[in-house]
Amino acid sequence: MSELFLGLMSGTSADGIDAALVRFEATPQLVAARTYPWVPELRAQLVALGQGGDVTSLDALGELETRIGLAFAEAANALMREAEVAPASVRAIGSHGQTVRHRPAARHPFTWQMGDASVLAERCGITTVADFRRRDVAAGGQGAPLMPAFHAAMLHAQTEDRAVLNLGGIGNFTLLPTSGQVLGFDTGPANALMDAWCERHTGQAFDASGAFAASGQVHAGLLQRLLDDAWFALPPPKSTGREQFHLDWVEAALQALAVSPADVQATLLELSAQTVTDALKATQPGTRRVLVCGGGVHNPRLLDRIAAHLPEVVVESTAVHGLDPDYVEAMGFAWLARETLAGRPGNLPSVTGAAGPRVLGAIHPA
Repeated sequence: MSELFLGLMSGTSADGIDAALVRFEATPQLVAARTYPWVPELRAQLVALGQGGDVTSLDALGELETRIGLAFAEAANALMREAEVAPASVRAIGSHGQTVRHRPAARHPFTWQMGDASVLAERCGITTVADFRRRDVAAGGQGAPLMPAFHAAMLHAQTEDRAVLNLGGIGNFTLLPTSGQVLGFDTGPANALMDAWCERHTGQAFDASGAFAASGQVHAGLLQRLLDDAWFALPPPKSTGREQFHLDWVEAALQALAVSPADVQATLLELSAQTVTDALKATQPGTRRVLVCGGGVHNPRLLDRIAAHLPEVVVESTAVHGLDPDYVEAMGFAWLARETLAGRPGNLPSVTGAAGPRVLGAIHPA
């Protein structure tokens, strides 16, 4: 039966709320999609929290939870207005929320995506499924990445080993072999460090087309210091976020080195490219095609460096295969909401390390 779902996603970069209306038939159809920017003051607070900062009080934390929920609701309602879709025709919203802390390896593991789903259900009048990651963490998993099940449903091929590479703030892979288990894991920083460094030194929120990086040279000493971080050597399953990879981490590596801002940017781009490709070579060396989505798909210099490290592999956008690279994750959370309402598991234990398949998320009725 044809059904409409609305997916909402804001990633590690916190560069905006991605909203996607998806019609599920034989294959998912993207009906409408748009990215809605955060209010600058609120975005600054979210980025600071994601990098390990703290709020000043419980009152401030509670208010932030509501403000994020309101922002998500405004994005959902705006998309429905623009697409001329009535809320009554949308079966459910799947809301990822905004990750402010991700600690699956803590003594008492947890992950926290803020954005009050009750506010969404109330303001939109639509059943809302949210808080997808916690159940997987409770089952001993990483709670991330959660897109591999969606990637496998949409992009698996019986003719070649493939990998789906999401270049968001953090990079992550879904490995799709022709047969056998689907695997997935985070690779480390993709855009988050480059965006933050670019904003600090140019005032621009991101390095358009990689031009700032192209103006510099890779600093071999700095690159090696960054690559020496023990996290990169961890085996899957693994996940990470801004609390691990942030500008203070870069500054610590820069101690006693004289490196120009442009050279740092070039080095951060090379870090993203090398950690991505090293991870793929170590886990699925027979990969023939890498399908790229996320904001990094618009950085031709980053894609060129990834391709240079993988000369025998086709590196191309998911758009070639019918999925808009900017909205794959928002579509994925629409799909996860659909799976939850149907009582079907949304995680892959082979990816997250959870004790078993689990139905994810909490349902907030309209």
